[in-house]
Amino acid sequence: MKNLSLVVLTLGIATYFTSCKEVKQEIAEKQKEALPNIVFIISDDQAWTDYGFMGHEHIETPNLDKLANESLTFSRGYVPTSLCAPSLASMITGVYPRNHMVLGNDRVLPGDDKKGKPAWTLPWRASNYVPVVENFKKLNTLPKMLKKKGYLSFQTGKWWLGNYSNGGFDYGMTHGDPDRGGRHGDYGLEIGRKGMDTLYNYIDLALEKKKPFFMWYAPFLPHSPHNPPDSLLQKYLPKAPTEYVAKYWAMCEWFDITCGELMDYIDKKGQTENTIFVYVCDNGWVQNENDGAYNPISKQAPYDYGLRTPIMYKWKGKIAPGMDTLSLTSSLDMVPTVLDLLGLESSEELDGINILDETERNNREAVFGEIYNHDFNTIVEGLKYRMVMTNPYKLIVPDPKNRPNEKIQLYNIFKDPFEQVNLVDERPEVVDDLRNKLEASWNPKL
Repeated sequence: MKNLSLVVLTLGIATYFTSCKEVKQEIAEKQKEALPNIVFIISDDQAWTDYGFMGHEHIETPNLDKLANESLTFSRGYVPTSLCAPSLASMITGVYPRNHMVLGNDRVLPGDDKKGKPAWTLPWRASNYVPVVENFKKLNTLPKMLKKKGYLSFQTGKWWLGNYSNGGFDYGMTHGDPDRGGRHGDYGLEIGRKGMDTLYNYIDLALEKKKPFFMWYAPFLPHSPHNPPDSLLQKYLPKAPTEYVAKYWAMCEWFDITCGELMDYIDKKGQTENTIFVYVCDNGWVQNENDGAYNPISKQAPYDYGLRTPIMYKWKGKIAPGMDTLSLTSSLDMVPTVLDLLGLESSEELDGINILDETERNNREAVFGEIYNHDFNTIVEGLKYRMVMTNPYKLIVPDPKNRPNEKIQLYNIFKDPFEQVNLVDERPEVVDDLRNKLEASWNPKL
């Protein structure tokens, strides 16, 4: 009897611990399931005006209009710089270009002979960029931070910093090998333009592994080449002043269509209520009417046509939808906002705020920006402009060393959203106040 009791007791203890283990595993699985997926949708070269919900008379963006209606949408969003490589690097790190040091798209050194050609076409471009990539690999990125919560991270679309793994992604489309044409996305640039299957496969993989996922969807849209499907081009040709403009407008709708396909797939998989969507554009674009180039008031410029973007946050049932036309927000807020939603903290200081926190939002006095040469080397040699945006004023300060013939500009963005009337002589007290704010915020790694 004693032996029998011992066997029963042993079995009971084993059953108890097995049950406890199973319960813990079940709880862990439920906790994983409860973590929301995160999707960054990033437009490429699109003006803040060029959406249906932002009031464009001709461009149709029904899917983004729907997203805007279901999100807390900020119409006065900004990126810190109006060029893609530094802008995207800020989105994934949450810090200004002066802190992540991806200042431009290409790096030139003293003595480099460009011979009138763009840096990216020359053989030394890739070797010059190596230190930029190596420095970036040391930085804390959102995918790296999300690993603490068990996330799988996927890269699709544009990515300037070599292989996707350099940003902490687990999987991605961009190999980044310069010997195979790697520069700013390579195979990643096919997403959207050549279908969405790779992205769908990543989502399926995360669901199969029962892990939450972070998706970086930064397609090469509506970026040039402006070669939209003919059906879209024919739709806009009668409405546009020229074919160049019609092509750009059609590209904006093509991008919108792909966004709809992405959101529909997530809904089909039953993940809409468990997914945080964040929308932003990397920098602006104003299409020239008589050629395929952009107007210099947009991309690489300090004006709102280059810097301003709607920014949206959607989490069905968790984030109350609304259109905020007054609050200042920046793409730098994307990382801290997502981290706060997940109860995570960054090990390093971030330059943005949790924009969903009403107190932080209301206490914000300004957001800042900085623009460097497309072909850069150092902050001192490459800085072109610094900007400070407040309610209602915006100050543009050209660098005296690199832009010696340009003057400071001040605009009342509320009354003059297209920056036509320079108020610098009329409001010197505002200029002084904003310059003080700008200098107080300036802490570059020289």
